[in-house]
Amino acid sequence: MKLKFIFLSLFLFVQSVQAELYIEIREGSDSALPIAIVPFANKSGSAVPYDVSRIIANDLQRSGDFDALSTSKMLSLPEQYDQIHFRDWRLLGQKYVLIGQLKYSAYTKKYEISYELIDVLTQQRVLGEVLSSGSKGLRKLAHKISDAVYEEITGVRGVFSTKIAYITLKQLTKNKQEYRLFVSDADGQNAHMIFKSHEPMLSPSWSNDGQHLAYVSFHTGRPAIYIQHVKSSHQRKVTSFKGLNSAPMWSPDDASLVMTLSKDGNAEIYTYDLATNALNRLTNHYGIDTEASWSPNGKEVVFTSDRSGRPQVYRMNIKDKVPERLTFVGKYNARPRFSKDGESLYYVHQSNGGFHIAAIDMKTSEQQVLTSTSLDESPSLSPNGRMIMYSTLRGNSSVLAVVSVDGGAKYFLPSDSGDVREPAWSPFLN
Repeated sequence: MKLKFIFLSLFLFVQSVQAELYIEIREGSDSALPIAIVPFANKSGSAVPYDVSRIIANDLQRSGDFDALSTSKMLSLPEQYDQIHFRDWRLLGQKYVLIGQLKYSAYTKKYEISYELIDVLTQQRVLGEVLSSGSKGLRKLAHKISDAVYEEITGVRGVFSTKIAYITLKQLTKNKQEYRLFVSDADGQNAHMIFKSHEPMLSPSWSNDGQHLAYVSFHTGRPAIYIQHVKSSHQRKVTSFKGLNSAPMWSPDDASLVMTLSKDGNAEIYTYDLATNALNRLTNHYGIDTEASWSPNGKEVVFTSDRSGRPQVYRMNIKDKVPERLTFVGKYNARPRFSKDGESLYYVHQSNGGFHIAAIDMKTSEQQVLTSTSLDESPSLSPNGRMIMYSTLRGNSSVLAVVSVDGGAKYFLPSDSGDVREPAWSPFLN
C-alpha cells in the first residue's frame, strides 16, 4: 500500500496514442478581455501554409485572459489602421483589435508579417511590428505575436512560444508496448519524439535553460534516471542504484537534481550534484518520502511522505533538514509544486471520491480545489505562473488538461486516441 502512490502513474498507460495533441477549450474565465483578431490580409498571391491570425486567436483564447471574437460576428475586416471603424468595434463590446497583413518575397523566399494592436477606447496603436520567416517558421512567428500581445495588455509574459514534454504509450501487440517521450509546442503541435522504449518512462523534468530533460526509464530492465539533450538526443545516465531511482527535478540553478532513491533500503529524498556526482540525503524516516521539488529560491524542497500514515505534503529547508507538514485537509495530498513566487503550492488532492488539482496559500494555509475531473495528477506550472497543466482520466483514456491558477479557465489537449500522461511545461526559451 505504501508504494501505491509512487507508482500511481504506471498502471494508467493502457491505450495507443497519436503524437500530436489538439486543443479543446471547455470553459473560459468570466473576467476575460474581449479582443478581435481580424484575419490577416493575404498579400502573398498564393495560399499560406498556416493561418497566422487563427493561431494567435487560439493562443489568446486558451489563456483564459481573453475572449476572442468570432470572425462571423465581425462587421468589417480592416487591414490597416485607417480602415478601422471604431464605433463598430465598440458596439461589439471589443476592448482591443489586432489587424495585420502577410506578404511573400520571391527574392528572400520569406514571408513578411506586419501587425498592429489597437486600443478601441483610446483609438491608439499600442503595439506593432514587422516580422519575417520562411514557411516553416510561420507558426513560431504567430506564437511570438501572441506573446507580445499578451504581455502588452496583461503585463505578464506570454507562454505561447514555450514547449511541453509528455509521455505516451503505443500498443504494438497484445503483449508488447512502446513508451515514447515527446516534446511539442505548448499548443500540442509540432510534436517530435526524443526517446522510446518498450519499458515504462516517467517524470520528465525540464532544466531551467530549456536544453535538457531529466526522466526515469526502465529500458535497461530496472529504473534509472537519465538526462537527455532535447535537440541532439544525447543521453546521460545519472543514477541506477538498486531499488528506486525516481522523480528527478532540477534545482533553480541547474546544478543539481532532487530525486527519490531507495538504495539504502527505504525511499528517501536526495540531492545529486551534477558536477561532482555527490549525493546529499535530505530525509531519514521509515515512511516513504518521494516526489520532491524545489522552492523558487532553491533553499527548500517540498515532497510527499506517508510518515503520518497517509500521503501528505511536507516542506524542508535543505540545510537544517527538519520536515514541516503543510497539508491537513483530506487523506491524500501528493506531487507538490511551488508557484513561481513561492507563495502558493499546487498538488494532487483526494476529495469526494476523486483526485483533483488543488492549491494552498503558504501564508494562510487556505486550500482551493481547482479541478473537478475524476483522476487528475502530475501538475506542471506554466513558466509565467498563470496556468497548470496536468493529466486526467477522460472516459477510458488519459489526456492532458490545463486550468488557470484561479480555476476560471480550462481546456483539454486530447490525442486522436489513447493515453497521454506526465506533462512537463518548459521554461521560457528565449
